[in-house]
Amino acid sequence: MTTGTTDPGRHIDGNAIAGPLAELFAVDVTTASTTCAGCGRRSAVAQLLVYSGGPGSVARCPGCEQVVLRFARTPAAMHLDLRGTLSLAVPM
Repeated sequence: MTTGTTDPGRHIDGNAIAGPLAELFAVDVTTASTTCAGCGRRSAVAQLLVYSGGPGSVARCPGCEQVVLRFARTPAAMHLDLRGTLSLAVPM
């Protein structure tokens, strides 16, 4: 028998974190710090190098210039890709 928080039947759906996530994204994200997946550098979102000439915006690490996040808005949705970010810490 497997134990731990990933046991079948012990989880609830993602609606359970809707409140905490709404609180997180209702703040000024530019003060949040990111940790680059490429070089490990911690930078405020405001310090990232942003390129916005395409259909969305790409933010790169000021240390190694690896993509940290991507953001695009379509008529139907906003898309946020944090694949290049190890963590995003938002001051409360």
